Amino acid sequence: MTKENSIKLFQDKRVRVQWDEEQEKWFFSIIDVIEVLTDSPCPRKYWNALKTKLKNKS
Repeated sequence: MTKENSIKLFQDKRVRVQWDEEQEKWFFSIIDVIEVLTDSPCPRKYWNALKTKLKNKS
């Protein structure tokens, strides 16, 4: 893997990342980050429920 598209480890869990050369920023997979932070068995469902709650709030 290259710097532009790689996997980082955080607390022994994989987090997919992508480097944007133009913006000079790292982008992280939100699903992977949610899994690391919440230990959720279904991080995609967790993310979908969170998005729905945030949309309904505004």
